[in-house]
Amino acid sequence: MRPSSPKFKRAAYDAALSSSAPVVREDAPIWETTLWPNRSLGRTGFRVTMSILAVGFAIPVLPFMWAGGFWVLLPFVGVAFLALWLAFKMNNRHGQLREHVSLWPDLIAVERREVDGDIKRWRCNPYWMRYKLVKEGGPVDNYLTLIGSDREIELGAFLSPEERVTLIADIESAIKGLGQNYAK
Repeated sequence: MRPSSPKFKRAAYDAALSSSAPVVREDAPIWETTLWPNRSLGRTGFRVTMSILAVGFAIPVLPFMWAGGFWVLLPFVGVAFLALWLAFKMNNRHGQLREHVSLWPDLIAVERREVDGDIKRWRCNPYWMRYKLVKEGGPVDNYLTLIGSDREIELGAFLSPEERVTLIADIESAIKGLGQNYAK
């Protein structure tokens, strides 16, 4: 393949786009959004819930405090309370997942920040990007993937099915606003 051939230029361009370096541009994106999982229990709600659970676990155990059975029941109640506390903490930690989508006239970029701090990046020219919305039969209803630069990534798997449909409609209208031909 010669360096001046169109296939060579496209391969070099795609390789540059799919690098794992962050996108640094002087121009602002035309459209961008940040996605995160819904978490309805904040810090105050967590404290209130755990306080109510502590009282709820203590009520059946307190009558045994003077009967001598308190020390027999205490480890079981403590383990159950600790298990619930850890489950709530893990669930809250998974809520820190973020996906940031940015669109420029010549680039669409997705940056996913995992719970463990790992950052995954994907880039593609919006002209070559396609999407796949699997209504049923995917891992979740309305399973959304973006395809481009020889990679397929899932987007917003933690969103509700309706939110994924709205998200791809927003992305599609932003790309159509660029005046580019967009292939589904």
